[in-house]
Amino acid sequence: MEMAKPKKKRTVHSPPPVALFKPQGIPAHQLEQIILHVDEYEALRLVDFLGMDLESAAKELSVSRATCARITTEARKKVAKAITLGRAIRIEGGVFQISSPGHGWREGPGACRGRKHLPGG
Repeated sequence: MEMAKPKKKRTVHSPPPVALFKPQGIPAHQLEQIILHVDEYEALRLVDFLGMDLESAAKELSVSRATCARITTEARKKVAKAITLGRAIRIEGGVFQISSPGHGWREGPGACRGRKHLPGG
C-alpha cells in the first residue's frame, strides 16, 4: 500500500485580517460553516485580489503552477458555495508557513483557529 506524499508547506505572506465571514442577521451558531484553509485564502488574495497570474502566485506560495491552480479552484468553489447557500466562511488550518514570523501567528494545521484580528488591527 502506498503512503500519500505529505503536503509541502505553502508560504503565506499576508494572514487574513478576520477569521469568520457570515451572512448578516443570522447568529453564527445557527450557520453551517465552510472552512477555507489559510493557503486557499492566500491563493485567492494573490490571484483574484492582487491580479497575479498563476505562475507568479505559485512562486509566492512556494508551490507549482498546477498546485496553485488547484488551490485557487478549490477556494473559489468554497466561497461560491458559501455565498450561494448562505453559509459562514471560517478561515483556518491548512499546511502553511508565514513568510515573516513575529506577528502572533504560528505555522501549521489549525494555526489561525480562534484569531479574529491581526495585532494592531
